[in-house]
Amino acid sequence: MVVQAVPVTLSTVVVAVDVGKTEFAFSVTDATRTLLLKPRTGCPMTGPSLAQVVADIARLLPIDAVVKVGIEAAGHYHRPLLMTGAWPGTWEVLELNPGHVTEQRRVLGKRTIKTDVIDLQAMTELLLAGRGQPVRDRSLVFGELTAWSAHRVGRVALRTATKNQLLGHLDRTFPGLTLALPNVLATKVGRLVATEFPDPARLAALGSSRFIRFGATRGLQIRRPVADRLVQAARDALPTTDAAVARAVLAADLALLDDLDAQVDQATEQLARLLPRSPFAPLLTVPGWGAVRAGNYGGALGDPARFDNHRQIYRTAGLNPIQYESAGRRRDSVISREGSVELRRALIDLGVGLWLSEPAAKVYGAQLRDRGKKGLVIACAMANRANRIAFALVRDQSTYDPSRWIREG
Repeated sequence: MVVQAVPVTLSTVVVAVDVGKTEFAFSVTDATRTLLLKPRTGCPMTGPSLAQVVADIARLLPIDAVVKVGIEAAGHYHRPLLMTGAWPGTWEVLELNPGHVTEQRRVLGKRTIKTDVIDLQAMTELLLAGRGQPVRDRSLVFGELTAWSAHRVGRVALRTATKNQLLGHLDRTFPGLTLALPNVLATKVGRLVATEFPDPARLAALGSSRFIRFGATRGLQIRRPVADRLVQAARDALPTTDAAVARAVLAADLALLDDLDAQVDQATEQLARLLPRSPFAPLLTVPGWGAVRAGNYGGALGDPARFDNHRQIYRTAGLNPIQYESAGRRRDSVISREGSVELRRALIDLGVGLWLSEPAAKVYGAQLRDRGKKGLVIACAMANRANRIAFALVRDQSTYDPSRWIREG
Protein backbone atom coordinates (compact mmCIF):
# COMPACT_ATOMS: atom_id res chain seq x y z
CA MET A 1 0.00 0.00 0.00
CA VAL A 2 1.29 3.47 -0.89
CA VAL A 3 2.17 5.71 2.04
CA GLN A 4 0.73 9.20 1.59
CA ALA A 5 2.50 12.38 2.65
CA VAL A 6 1.21 14.28 5.69
CA PRO A 7 -1.10 17.15 4.57
CA VAL A 8 0.32 20.66 4.57
CA THR A 9 -1.07 22.92 7.34
CA LEU A 10 -0.25 26.37 8.72
CA SER A 11 2.26 24.77 11.09
CA THR A 12 4.17 23.09 8.26
CA VAL A 13 7.82 23.99 7.73
CA VAL A 14 9.53 22.68 4.62
CA VAL A 15 13.24 22.01 4.23
CA ALA A 16 14.25 21.80 0.56
CA VAL A 17 17.50 19.92 -0.10
CA ASP A 18 19.32 19.98 -3.45
CA VAL A 19 22.05 17.32 -3.62
CA GLY A 20 25.25 17.23 -5.64
CA LYS A 21 28.05 14.70 -5.74
CA THR A 22 29.94 15.95 -2.68
CA GLU A 23 27.85 18.91 -1.47
CA PHE A 24 24.24 19.84 -0.84
CA ALA A 25 22.23 23.04 -0.52
CA PHE A 26 19.14 23.65 1.57
CA SER A 27 16.57 26.27 2.54
CA VAL A 28 13.89 26.47 5.25
CA THR A 29 10.46 27.99 4.56
CA ASP A 30 7.16 28.06 6.48
CA ALA A 31 3.64 27.55 5.13
CA THR A 32 3.25 31.30 4.40
CA ARG A 33 6.35 31.09 2.15
CA THR A 34 8.42 33.12 4.58
CA LEU A 35 12.09 32.15 4.56
CA LEU A 36 13.13 31.04 8.03
CA LEU A 37 16.66 30.32 6.87
CA LYS A 38 18.10 31.70 3.66
CA PRO A 39 19.40 29.20 1.10
CA ARG A 40 22.74 27.80 2.17
CA THR A 41 24.92 26.18 -0.47
CA GLY A 42 28.19 24.26 -0.41
CA CYS A 43 27.39 22.08 2.61
CA PRO A 44 29.73 19.05 2.60
CA MET A 45 28.07 15.63 2.29
CA THR A 46 29.43 14.42 5.63
CA GLY A 47 27.93 13.33 8.93
CA PRO A 48 29.19 16.29 10.98
CA SER A 49 28.01 18.75 8.32
CA LEU A 50 24.51 17.26 8.24
CA ALA A 51 24.34 17.23 12.06
CA GLN A 52 25.21 20.94 12.12
CA VAL A 53 22.53 21.67 9.51
CA VAL A 54 19.90 19.80 11.55
CA ALA A 55 20.93 21.70 14.69
CA ASP A 56 20.72 25.06 12.89
CA ILE A 57 17.24 24.25 11.59
CA ALA A 58 16.00 22.95 14.95
CA ARG A 59 16.98 26.18 16.71
CA LEU A 60 14.65 28.34 14.61
CA LEU A 61 11.61 26.01 14.41
CA PRO A 62 8.37 27.09 16.10
CA ILE A 63 7.26 24.83 18.94
CA ASP A 64 4.37 23.27 17.00
CA ALA A 65 6.21 22.98 13.69
CA VAL A 66 5.57 19.97 11.44
CA VAL A 67 8.69 19.56 9.35
CA LYS A 68 8.81 18.18 5.81
CA VAL A 69 12.25 17.51 4.32
CA GLY A 70 12.18 17.30 0.52
CA ILE A 71 15.22 15.81 -1.24
CA GLU A 72 15.46 15.79 -5.03
CA ALA A 73 16.38 12.38 -6.42
CA ALA A 74 19.85 12.59 -7.97
CA GLY A 75 20.83 9.13 -9.12
CA HIS A 76 22.63 7.63 -6.14
CA TYR A 77 24.13 10.87 -4.80
CA HIS A 78 21.13 11.67 -2.62
CA ARG A 79 20.79 8.25 -1.01
CA PRO A 80 22.95 8.97 2.08
CA LEU A 81 20.48 11.71 3.03
CA LEU A 82 17.58 9.23 2.83
CA MET A 83 19.07 6.82 5.34
CA THR A 84 17.27 6.22 8.64
CA GLY A 85 18.77 8.46 11.30
CA ALA A 86 20.00 11.14 8.90
CA TRP A 87 17.15 13.44 10.02
CA PRO A 88 15.19 13.60 13.30
CA GLY A 89 12.59 10.84 13.55
CA THR A 90 9.69 13.30 13.86
CA TRP A 91 10.54 14.98 10.56
CA GLU A 92 8.88 13.62 7.42
CA VAL A 93 11.39 12.89 4.65
CA LEU A 94 10.09 13.06 1.06
CA GLU A 95 11.77 12.21 -2.23
CA LEU A 96 11.07 14.60 -5.11
CA ASN A 97 11.02 13.65 -8.77
CA PRO A 98 13.66 15.69 -10.65
CA GLY A 99 11.27 15.94 -13.62
CA HIS A 100 8.72 17.64 -11.37
CA VAL A 101 11.38 20.06 -10.12
CA THR A 102 12.28 20.96 -13.71
CA GLU A 103 8.61 21.52 -14.57
CA GLN A 104 8.15 23.67 -11.48
CA ARG A 105 11.06 25.86 -12.59
CA ARG A 106 9.15 26.40 -15.84
CA VAL A 107 6.03 27.36 -13.87
CA LEU A 108 8.15 29.91 -12.00
CA GLY A 109 9.26 31.35 -15.35
CA LYS A 110 12.84 30.14 -14.95
CA ARG A 111 12.96 27.10 -17.21
CA THR A 112 16.29 28.05 -18.79
CA ILE A 113 17.88 29.23 -15.53
CA LYS A 114 19.18 26.43 -13.32
CA THR A 115 20.92 27.33 -10.09
CA ASP A 116 20.87 25.73 -6.67
CA VAL A 117 18.80 28.59 -5.24
CA ILE A 118 16.18 28.41 -8.02
CA ASP A 119 15.99 24.63 -7.63
CA LEU A 120 15.37 25.12 -3.91
CA GLN A 121 12.56 27.56 -4.69
CA ALA A 122 10.96 25.05 -7.06
CA MET A 123 11.28 22.23 -4.52
CA THR A 124 9.74 24.44 -1.81
CA GLU A 125 6.70 25.08 -3.99
CA LEU A 126 6.31 21.35 -4.66
CA LEU A 127 6.51 20.52 -0.96
CA LEU A 128 3.96 23.18 -0.02
CA ALA A 129 1.68 21.78 -2.73
CA GLY A 130 1.82 18.38 -1.03
CA ARG A 131 4.07 16.71 -3.59
CA GLY A 132 6.80 14.20 -2.84
CA GLN A 133 7.04 10.49 -2.13
CA PRO A 134 7.48 9.52 1.54
CA VAL A 135 10.72 7.64 2.08
CA ARG A 136 10.26 4.15 3.47
CA ASP A 137 12.82 1.85 5.01
CA ARG A 138 14.00 -0.04 1.95
CA SER A 139 14.34 -3.77 2.30
CA LEU A 140 17.91 -4.85 1.60
CA VAL A 141 16.70 -7.21 -1.12
CA PHE A 142 15.50 -4.27 -3.27
CA GLY A 143 18.94 -2.70 -3.20
CA GLU A 144 20.59 -6.03 -4.00
CA LEU A 145 18.25 -6.65 -6.94
CA THR A 146 18.93 -3.17 -8.31
CA ALA A 147 22.69 -3.57 -7.95
CA TRP A 148 22.96 -7.04 -9.51
CA SER A 149 20.50 -6.18 -12.29
CA ALA A 150 22.44 -3.04 -13.22
CA HIS A 151 25.71 -4.97 -12.99
CA ARG A 152 24.43 -7.66 -15.34
CA VAL A 153 22.99 -5.18 -17.85
CA GLY A 154 26.29 -3.33 -17.94
CA ARG A 155 28.35 -6.48 -18.38
CA VAL A 156 26.05 -7.77 -21.14
CA ALA A 157 26.46 -4.48 -23.02
CA LEU A 158 30.23 -4.65 -22.58
CA ARG A 159 30.26 -8.28 -23.69
CA THR A 160 28.34 -7.40 -26.85
CA ALA A 161 30.82 -4.65 -27.68
CA THR A 162 33.74 -7.01 -27.00
CA LYS A 163 32.27 -9.66 -29.31
CA ASN A 164 31.87 -7.12 -32.10
CA GLN A 165 35.49 -6.12 -31.66
CA LEU A 166 36.57 -9.76 -31.64
CA LEU A 167 34.79 -10.42 -34.91
CA GLY A 168 36.74 -7.56 -36.44
CA HIS A 169 40.00 -9.14 -35.24
CA LEU A 170 38.95 -12.53 -36.64
CA ASP A 171 38.23 -10.97 -40.02
CA ARG A 172 41.87 -9.90 -40.13
CA THR A 173 43.45 -13.03 -38.64
CA PHE A 174 41.22 -15.66 -40.26
CA PRO A 175 39.38 -14.19 -43.28
CA GLY A 176 36.36 -16.27 -44.29
CA LEU A 177 35.87 -17.95 -40.89
CA THR A 178 32.43 -16.39 -40.40
CA LEU A 179 31.33 -17.81 -43.76
CA ALA A 180 32.13 -21.34 -42.60
CA LEU A 181 30.77 -20.75 -39.09
CA PRO A 182 28.40 -17.76 -39.03
CA ASN A 183 28.00 -17.51 -35.23
CA VAL A 184 31.61 -18.03 -34.24
CA LEU A 185 31.63 -16.76 -30.66
CA ALA A 186 28.29 -18.33 -29.71
CA THR A 187 29.48 -21.92 -30.35
CA LYS A 188 32.06 -24.02 -28.52
CA VAL A 189 33.83 -25.02 -31.73
CA GLY A 190 33.96 -21.36 -32.77
CA ARG A 191 35.53 -20.37 -29.45
CA LEU A 192 38.04 -23.21 -29.87
CA VAL A 193 39.07 -22.01 -33.33
CA ALA A 194 39.30 -18.38 -32.19
CA THR A 195 41.44 -19.34 -29.19
CA GLU A 196 43.70 -22.07 -30.62
CA PHE A 197 43.74 -21.42 -34.38
CA PRO A 198 43.65 -17.67 -35.05
CA ASP A 199 46.32 -18.44 -37.68
CA PRO A 200 44.46 -20.34 -40.45
CA ALA A 201 47.73 -21.93 -41.64
CA ARG A 202 47.88 -24.02 -38.45
CA LEU A 203 44.36 -25.35 -38.92
CA ALA A 204 44.96 -26.05 -42.61
CA ALA A 205 48.09 -28.04 -41.78
CA LEU A 206 46.29 -29.98 -39.03
CA GLY A 207 43.53 -31.37 -41.28
CA SER A 208 40.01 -32.48 -40.39
CA SER A 209 40.79 -35.79 -38.63
CA ARG A 210 43.45 -34.35 -36.36
CA PHE A 211 41.27 -31.30 -35.67
CA ILE A 212 38.47 -33.60 -34.51
CA ARG A 213 40.90 -35.45 -32.21
CA PHE A 214 42.25 -32.10 -30.97
CA GLY A 215 38.74 -31.09 -29.96
CA ALA A 216 38.08 -34.47 -28.32
CA THR A 217 41.08 -34.04 -26.02
CA ARG A 218 39.42 -30.83 -24.79
CA GLY A 219 36.04 -32.44 -24.22
CA LEU A 220 34.51 -31.11 -27.43
CA GLN A 221 32.83 -33.31 -30.03
CA ILE A 222 33.27 -31.87 -33.51
CA ARG A 223 31.20 -33.29 -36.35
CA ARG A 224 33.03 -34.23 -39.55
CA PRO A 225 31.08 -31.82 -41.86
CA VAL A 226 31.87 -28.91 -39.53
CA ALA A 227 35.55 -29.87 -39.34
CA ASP A 228 35.79 -30.21 -43.11
CA ARG A 229 34.15 -26.84 -43.62
CA LEU A 230 36.48 -25.09 -41.18
CA VAL A 231 39.63 -26.71 -42.57
CA GLN A 232 38.63 -25.77 -46.10
CA ALA A 233 37.99 -22.19 -44.98
CA ALA A 234 41.49 -22.15 -43.44
CA ARG A 235 43.03 -23.33 -46.70
CA ASP A 236 41.12 -20.75 -48.71
CA ALA A 237 41.86 -17.84 -46.34
CA LEU A 238 43.76 -14.88 -47.75
CA PRO A 239 46.43 -13.63 -45.29
CA THR A 240 46.48 -9.95 -44.29
CA THR A 241 49.47 -7.79 -43.43
CA ASP A 242 48.25 -6.91 -39.92
CA ALA A 243 47.23 -10.45 -38.98
CA ALA A 244 50.02 -10.85 -36.42
CA VAL A 245 49.01 -7.71 -34.52
CA ALA A 246 45.34 -8.70 -34.70
CA ARG A 247 46.16 -12.12 -33.22
CA ALA A 248 47.87 -10.50 -30.23
CA VAL A 249 44.90 -8.24 -29.55
CA LEU A 250 42.52 -11.15 -30.17
CA ALA A 251 44.11 -13.17 -27.37
CA ALA A 252 43.65 -10.31 -24.90
CA ASP A 253 40.01 -9.76 -25.92
CA LEU A 254 39.23 -13.48 -25.65
CA ALA A 255 40.48 -13.44 -22.06
CA LEU A 256 38.28 -10.40 -21.40
CA LEU A 257 35.30 -12.17 -22.98
CA ASP A 258 35.77 -15.19 -20.71
CA ASP A 259 35.83 -12.90 -17.67
CA LEU A 260 32.69 -11.08 -18.82
CA ASP A 261 30.90 -14.41 -19.36
CA ALA A 262 31.77 -15.39 -15.79
CA GLN A 263 30.50 -12.08 -14.41
CA VAL A 264 27.24 -12.31 -16.35
CA ASP A 265 26.71 -15.86 -15.06
CA GLN A 266 27.44 -14.74 -11.50
CA ALA A 267 24.94 -11.87 -11.73
CA THR A 268 22.31 -14.23 -13.14
CA GLU A 269 22.87 -16.61 -10.22
CA GLN A 270 22.51 -13.75 -7.74
CA LEU A 271 19.21 -12.65 -9.32
CA ALA A 272 17.94 -16.23 -9.11
CA ARG A 273 18.96 -16.31 -5.42
CA LEU A 274 17.35 -12.98 -4.53
CA LEU A 275 14.01 -13.28 -6.35
CA PRO A 276 12.46 -15.93 -4.04
CA ARG A 277 13.22 -13.62 -1.08
CA SER A 278 11.54 -10.63 -2.71
CA PRO A 279 7.92 -9.65 -3.52
CA PHE A 280 8.72 -10.43 -7.16
CA ALA A 281 8.88 -14.21 -6.66
CA PRO A 282 5.39 -14.76 -8.23
CA LEU A 283 6.71 -13.44 -11.55
CA LEU A 284 8.69 -16.64 -12.00
CA THR A 285 5.40 -18.53 -12.49
CA VAL A 286 4.65 -16.65 -15.75
CA PRO A 287 5.66 -18.38 -19.01
CA GLY A 288 8.68 -16.70 -20.55
CA TRP A 289 9.71 -14.88 -17.37
CA GLY A 290 12.88 -16.25 -15.85
CA ALA A 291 15.31 -14.89 -13.29
CA VAL A 292 16.82 -12.33 -15.65
CA ARG A 293 13.58 -10.75 -16.87
CA ALA A 294 11.94 -10.78 -13.43
CA GLY A 295 15.14 -9.59 -11.75
CA ASN A 296 15.57 -6.67 -14.16
CA TYR A 297 11.96 -5.65 -13.53
CA GLY A 298 12.40 -5.85 -9.76
CA GLY A 299 15.69 -3.98 -9.88
CA ALA A 300 14.21 -1.19 -12.00
CA LEU A 301 10.95 -0.91 -10.04
CA GLY A 302 12.34 -0.99 -6.51
CA ASP A 303 9.79 -1.09 -3.71
CA PRO A 304 6.42 -1.94 -5.35
CA ALA A 305 4.56 -0.40 -2.40
CA ARG A 306 5.35 3.02 -3.89
CA PHE A 307 2.67 2.50 -6.54
CA ASP A 308 -1.11 2.46 -6.16
CA ASN A 309 -1.87 0.89 -9.54
CA HIS A 310 -0.29 -0.40 -12.73
CA ARG A 311 -0.99 2.86 -14.57
CA GLN A 312 1.45 4.70 -12.30
CA ILE A 313 4.17 2.19 -13.15
CA TYR A 314 3.44 2.53 -16.86
CA ARG A 315 3.77 6.31 -16.65
CA THR A 316 6.93 6.02 -14.56
CA ALA A 317 8.42 3.91 -17.36
CA GLY A 318 7.55 6.57 -19.95
CA LEU A 319 5.43 4.14 -21.99
CA ASN A 320 2.24 6.18 -21.80
CA PRO A 321 1.35 7.97 -25.06
CA ILE A 322 1.70 11.71 -25.44
CA GLN A 323 -1.83 13.16 -25.48
CA TYR A 324 -3.09 16.32 -27.13
CA GLU A 325 -6.71 17.38 -26.66
CA SER A 326 -8.36 20.58 -27.80
CA ALA A 327 -11.93 21.60 -28.57
CA GLY A 328 -13.19 18.14 -27.70
CA ARG A 329 -10.79 16.39 -30.06
CA ARG A 330 -8.04 14.14 -28.73
CA ARG A 331 -4.99 12.82 -30.51
CA ASP A 332 -2.56 10.29 -29.00
CA SER A 333 0.98 10.38 -30.30
CA VAL A 334 4.15 8.37 -29.61
CA ILE A 335 5.16 7.19 -26.12
CA SER A 336 6.37 9.96 -23.84
CA ARG A 337 9.76 8.40 -22.95
CA GLU A 338 9.67 10.51 -19.77
CA GLY A 339 10.70 8.32 -16.89
CA SER A 340 12.94 5.43 -15.98
CA VAL A 341 14.80 3.99 -18.97
CA GLU A 342 15.64 0.86 -16.98
CA LEU A 343 11.98 0.26 -16.10
CA ARG A 344 10.90 0.89 -19.69
CA ARG A 345 13.38 -1.67 -21.00
CA ALA A 346 12.39 -4.17 -18.31
CA LEU A 347 8.68 -3.90 -19.14
CA ILE A 348 9.31 -4.25 -22.86
CA ASP A 349 11.46 -7.31 -22.14
CA LEU A 350 8.67 -8.82 -20.02
CA GLY A 351 6.29 -8.17 -22.92
CA VAL A 352 8.64 -9.91 -25.35
CA GLY A 353 8.78 -12.89 -22.97
CA LEU A 354 4.98 -13.09 -22.99
CA TRP A 355 4.83 -12.69 -26.76
CA LEU A 356 7.21 -15.59 -27.28
CA SER A 357 5.92 -18.00 -24.64
CA GLU A 358 2.40 -17.28 -23.42
CA PRO A 359 -0.44 -18.66 -25.62
CA ALA A 360 -2.90 -15.82 -25.01
CA ALA A 361 -0.20 -13.21 -25.69
CA LYS A 362 0.72 -14.98 -28.93
CA VAL A 363 -2.91 -14.76 -30.07
CA TYR A 364 -3.09 -11.10 -29.05
CA GLY A 365 0.12 -10.33 -30.92
CA ALA A 366 -1.16 -12.08 -34.04
CA GLN A 367 -4.38 -10.06 -33.87
CA LEU A 368 -2.44 -6.81 -33.64
CA ARG A 369 -0.24 -7.81 -36.57
CA ASP A 370 -3.31 -8.71 -38.64
CA ARG A 371 -4.62 -5.20 -37.94
CA GLY A 372 -1.46 -3.80 -39.50
CA LYS A 373 0.27 -2.73 -36.30
CA LYS A 374 4.05 -2.34 -36.50
CA GLY A 375 6.50 -4.29 -34.38
CA LEU A 376 7.27 -1.45 -31.97
CA VAL A 377 3.57 -0.79 -31.43
CA ILE A 378 3.00 -4.47 -30.66
CA ALA A 379 5.98 -4.44 -28.28
CA CYS A 380 4.45 -1.52 -26.35
CA ALA A 381 1.08 -3.29 -26.25
CA MET A 382 2.78 -6.41 -24.88
CA ALA A 383 4.62 -4.28 -22.32
CA ASN A 384 1.25 -2.87 -21.20
CA ARG A 385 -0.12 -6.39 -20.80
CA ALA A 386 3.02 -7.51 -18.96
CA ASN A 387 2.81 -4.47 -16.67
CA ARG A 388 -0.76 -5.31 -15.63
CA ILE A 389 0.11 -8.96 -15.00
CA ALA A 390 3.27 -8.17 -13.04
CA PHE A 391 1.56 -5.55 -10.86
CA ALA A 392 -1.33 -7.88 -10.02
CA LEU A 393 0.91 -10.83 -9.17
CA VAL A 394 3.20 -8.75 -6.94
CA ARG A 395 0.26 -7.01 -5.26
CA ASP A 396 -1.66 -10.21 -4.55
CA GLN A 397 1.40 -12.45 -4.10
CA SER A 398 -0.36 -15.06 -6.23
CA THR A 399 0.79 -17.41 -8.95
CA TYR A 400 -0.01 -16.87 -12.60
CA ASP A 401 -3.51 -18.00 -13.66
CA PRO A 402 -3.76 -18.15 -17.49
CA SER A 403 -7.56 -18.27 -17.46
CA ARG A 404 -7.79 -14.90 -15.71
CA TRP A 405 -5.64 -13.16 -18.27
CA ILE A 406 -7.46 -14.75 -21.19
CA ARG A 407 -10.61 -13.14 -19.81
CA GLU A 408 -8.95 -9.79 -19.06
CA GLY A 409 -6.54 -9.73 -22.02
